[in-house]
Amino acid sequence: MKRVFIIITALITCVGVSAQDWAKKAYQSVFTLKTYNSDGVLIRSTNGFFIGTDGEAVSGYIPFVNASRAIVIDAQGKEYEVECLLGANSMYDIAKFRVSLPKSIPLKINTETTTEESQIWILPYSAKKVPTCIEGKVISSQKVAGDYDYYTLAIIPNENMENCPIMNGLGEVTGVLQQSSTHVGSGTEYAVGIRFASDLKISGLSFNDKTLNSSHIKKDIPDEPEQAILSLYMAGGMLDSMQYLTLIDDFIAKFPTYTEGYIYRSQQAFNNNRFEDVDSYMSACIKLCDKKDDAHFNYAKFIYNKLLYKSDISYPSWTFNKAIEEANLACKANPNSIYSQTKAEILFSTERFDDSYKVYSDEIINGNATAEMYFGAARCKEMLGDTTACLNLLNSAIDTFSKPYLKEVAPYLLSRAQILLDYGQSRAAVQDLNEYEKIMSTQVNDNFYYIKAQAEIDGRLYQQALNDLGTAIMKDPHNTLYYSEKASLEIRVSLLDDAIKTARECTEVDANLSDGYLFMGLAQCLKGDKTNGIKNLQKAHDLGDPQAESLMEKYGKE
Repeated sequence: MKRVFIIITALITCVGVSAQDWAKKAYQSVFTLKTYNSDGVLIRSTNGFFIGTDGEAVSGYIPFVNASRAIVIDAQGKEYEVECLLGANSMYDIAKFRVSLPKSIPLKINTETTTEESQIWILPYSAKKVPTCIEGKVISSQKVAGDYDYYTLAIIPNENMENCPIMNGLGEVTGVLQQSSTHVGSGTEYAVGIRFASDLKISGLSFNDKTLNSSHIKKDIPDEPEQAILSLYMAGGMLDSMQYLTLIDDFIAKFPTYTEGYIYRSQQAFNNNRFEDVDSYMSACIKLCDKKDDAHFNYAKFIYNKLLYKSDISYPSWTFNKAIEEANLACKANPNSIYSQTKAEILFSTERFDDSYKVYSDEIINGNATAEMYFGAARCKEMLGDTTACLNLLNSAIDTFSKPYLKEVAPYLLSRAQILLDYGQSRAAVQDLNEYEKIMSTQVNDNFYYIKAQAEIDGRLYQQALNDLGTAIMKDPHNTLYYSEKASLEIRVSLLDDAIKTARECTEVDANLSDGYLFMGLAQCLKGDKTNGIKNLQKAHDLGDPQAESLMEKYGKE
């Protein structure tokens, strides 16, 4: 029995010596963290430690709340800036971040769960000397947030040791000591498992994360390209211009062969009319990026959009021919229907309608028979004066959709209706307008119903026209044009009482407008009430209506 006791004692001593051994190197990984608000006032001082060679570190989340700046002071007393946050969790008060320094000395991470009754040590911060580690043991371990560990410890830390590393006997970090929620010296403390902390990361949706947004310190770009691209998209409306440009530059630095960074950078310059900068960024994009087709395509779009929407600003090197050239290079690098469609649009803008039509036609022949392609080709034929071909192509565009129609077909129905109206096919146009109304019922306005009524009048669909003019009035009861048109049509179809009522409503909206009195007087005369009719025609005449005098002469003699 004595021999067994000696062996156990020797093993405990060995572990103790081992702890002192690893502490000689490990203490260099622990630092003091200080955070400051925008006025430079200290928010909090705590501890933290490195877990990677490139400045990756962990500490508590709370010190970063409302912080605009943070520094670490390492074991040698040297001060370094916190560069960016890499992730945070408010529930378990843990944050991961990167410190700006040439190289950091990380603690070795224990990837296994530390079992109950295992010996552990708190490794405190110490400046330029090996610290005395505080020994304790694991009381229990539970799983949180999936498969991560959360430890209850039997240990009594000294003051100000929160966020120090919890070490095992092999000199591996196993957890992060939490800020004590019990009375100091109670002997029960808690630690977040180190895997929880080390696995924290930024995602594409992190710019909507309240925890990360509670700190003003810069957030890192995600390591996954798709997530990083999502970050650029999400952050566009959430950061100020300088912060957003910094984010874009960080993206380019991390992913120099991806087009997205250069395109977003160019868009910012384009918005501020710095076209020379756009040239510079997109030239770099074409030179450095893997997707040459995407680079040439977006360069063509910048040039084209400038010529369309900012033509009043001089930049001679950007021409339609240059835009076409870039679109051609995109198509050559990757035969893509979107690239061809943009090329066709540019050609259309230069009134090269035959060339534009050929691009659309080739895409349709090659299997890209989409509504957009048919519609583009139809516009070309319209400009070339080929009405039959234009309508056939619009029919083909609409035939790519099936009934019951969804909103996607609406622009094509409206376009075909307009072409049909222009060429006197009013009833066919009304059918398209009726379909349009069905699928866009919540978005059509008074003007739509007025236009539809005009088409119905041309097609002699008088009752439908009266109904639509009534709807136009209901949607805009202050527009006297709708009352005048309705009263005129009611006279035309001999609804004289209705015409008098509509005309009177018109005068109530605007008593200084002649139309109401003119149509009221005409309807009254036609009904046989010439006394009142002539009076209202006289009012119309007094208000300057040129038709009133001839009507008074006609009905005054009868």
